[in-house]
Amino acid sequence: MYQARLKSLVVAVAGVVSVHSQAYAANKAEILETGTVEVVSTTPLPSVGTSIDQVPANVQAASSKAIAEQHNLDVSELIDANLGSVTINNTVANPYQADVYFRGFAASPLLGTPQGLSVFMDGVRVNEPFGDIVNWDLIPSNAIASINLIPGSNPLFGLNTLGGALSIHTKSGSDFPGLAVTASGGSWGRRALEAEYGDKQGSVDYYVAGNAFHEDGWRDHSPSDVNQLFGKVGWQNDTSDLDLSVMFADTDLNGTQALPLSMWNKRRQAYSWPDNIGNNLGMVTLKGSHFLADDKLVAANVYYRANRIVGFNSNLVGDLAGVVEARNIASTTDQDGFGGALQLTLLGDLAGHHNQFTAGASVDLGRVDFRSDTQQAIVTAERQTVADPANPNFLPTVRLKTRNDYYGLYATDTFSFNDMLHLTLSGRYNIAKIKLSGANLNAGTDLSGNHRYSRFNPAIGLNFNPSKAIGFYGAYNEGMRAATPVELSCADKNNPCALPNAFVSDPHLQMVVSRTWEGGARGSLGHGLGWNMALYRTENDNDILFITTSGAANGFFANVGKTRRQGLELGLNGKLEKFSFTANYGFTDATFQSQFTSISAANSAAGFDCGGAAAADTICVHKGNKIPGIPRHTLKLRLGYEITPEWTVGSNIVTASGQYARGDENNRDRSGKVPGYTVVYLDTRYSVNENWKLFARINNIFDREYSAFGVIGANAFAPGASVANANTWVPEQFRSPAAPRAAWVGVTYEFGKPKGAAGAGKSDND
Repeated sequence: MYQARLKSLVVAVAGVVSVHSQAYAANKAEILETGTVEVVSTTPLPSVGTSIDQVPANVQAASSKAIAEQHNLDVSELIDANLGSVTINNTVANPYQADVYFRGFAASPLLGTPQGLSVFMDGVRVNEPFGDIVNWDLIPSNAIASINLIPGSNPLFGLNTLGGALSIHTKSGSDFPGLAVTASGGSWGRRALEAEYGDKQGSVDYYVAGNAFHEDGWRDHSPSDVNQLFGKVGWQNDTSDLDLSVMFADTDLNGTQALPLSMWNKRRQAYSWPDNIGNNLGMVTLKGSHFLADDKLVAANVYYRANRIVGFNSNLVGDLAGVVEARNIASTTDQDGFGGALQLTLLGDLAGHHNQFTAGASVDLGRVDFRSDTQQAIVTAERQTVADPANPNFLPTVRLKTRNDYYGLYATDTFSFNDMLHLTLSGRYNIAKIKLSGANLNAGTDLSGNHRYSRFNPAIGLNFNPSKAIGFYGAYNEGMRAATPVELSCADKNNPCALPNAFVSDPHLQMVVSRTWEGGARGSLGHGLGWNMALYRTENDNDILFITTSGAANGFFANVGKTRRQGLELGLNGKLEKFSFTANYGFTDATFQSQFTSISAANSAAGFDCGGAAAADTICVHKGNKIPGIPRHTLKLRLGYEITPEWTVGSNIVTASGQYARGDENNRDRSGKVPGYTVVYLDTRYSVNENWKLFARINNIFDREYSAFGVIGANAFAPGASVANANTWVPEQFRSPAAPRAAWVGVTYEFGKPKGAAGAGKSDND
């Protein structure tokens, strides 16, 4: 009787039953987390989830198996190589500091980048409180069980979900048992040690993963050190599931700036240095769920997240009087984030039809203490910025404290008219309160201010699945993001600031509101072949951009009106005997839809594209101009072949078309686009026996010279230019060169893992 009721429950939730062990059948909460039912997390807090054929969006996924096979460095590298409509801008040439773009919306570790993606880890929002940035170096990739990329302005995921949400779920000991230790090394002095262990004893399971990584960097003065530790303890009985996880990270990353094209004959050199970021993280999360009845599930989580970022930035300033050459800026950002969520899911029928209703509330609070100091500097013959002997002291510049209080109430309901037709209605009411107190001591300006944003964001979607071989969907949804403390403290055109840390004033900015239409289809062609397609359009109102006033980093944030991202996605995947493949094509048309002016003195069209009414350093951006940094076409291919049962090979091929450089928002600079590229990766794995595995990976096997980022600027080191006199600097397009060919080899020792299950298992996802 009990198992019959449980089977009916699973059918109502996902439409599919795949109960393969009595161990899981003893736990109603855990059976919904096994991964044997294909479900997607449609709310930030993992719950029962929704069957993929009832989700009105082109959801993409990556698993622990892909991570184990490809040995990607981090999350950003994994999704760039595998998921459609994803690209990266590696602006500072550090592998852990990539700007990730999806459908033209960014999740970046760099302050000042407009953030349009929300990122969650086990239901906790990990966009940092100060600037909504995402620190990829803090997420241990070997602890990841699965990743869901949910497109569109899904209101359920709250603030910053303009173009999509990335939901990461970590491993548990019951589903990833055994020991695995991996050592690897190779090009650029890279050496890494990874270890993980999981086990289950009765109703308790535990999992731990640790990583230590060092690399000298392929460009000069760009070493990286990354240390990560993740642990989880879980308990469950037949109606409840409880997980306590902790995460620690200590990283030290050095980046190098983009190079002017005239210096590309030596791509390894740094333009100026040093530029360093140190990250320290401590995080604890408690997550649980409990079945009040067979059709009623309550879930909750609470978390605390402490992050300290210590930065040191070199800045060429070229005083016009020919006196000051550079300034060094040292900053410390202490961020405390804490909060939680509570939600209730009802699975009972409604009017005789299957129905799934979820309602919840969330609170995310942030407390930030930011400090920056400035030092006058000179530039050495090696282009290092060192303290000016005549004035070596650091002077206090900015002292700023911020409070973020984010509240949300949300609900979603999926009503099944029959087995083929499903209607989803969702909505979320957001309140964001931001308080700033402090001053720019150097400029004598007050940074204090209070800001409040609130809005109800709705969504509606319809799925029609006439057969198991094909399904159609259509959806409309809305999202929002509040201006961040970073943007609010640098939003006065009369008092521009120098990113990432010289904030000067605090006028109000309007919130960004996004509206997304999406329609598509997916299905199966039989013989293990699957396909999908999607058409979408997202329009932002009151979009926030950084408007430059002089140089590439000086300016202010402003609402610039409307922007639009629209496009097409096509996907095909399958497995034919020993051969497997995945192909994803993305077309992204990202444009400005309102006219505004910006300062880009190095742009060759400055002063000429505004009808003669603008200053010589001003560019006019018109409706229809392409947004820089976003390729229109991308193609991702993943090919795999099993040479023998013990030996497999795989390859990722990534193609992206050209993009406009930052500073060329008017699309008229004579240096033209940053060219497109195709880069090929190769990986192979060999099982010596059940315990020992060997692997190798080659990046950029054809040693292509290319760039995924460009910016218009002025070269202080051009022939005849004086670093101290900015009037002599030469306008050029700068690009960040991509890494050349590199290879790494490694060995893994495994013990106690299920045979043939390396990298497989279920996630703590739904």
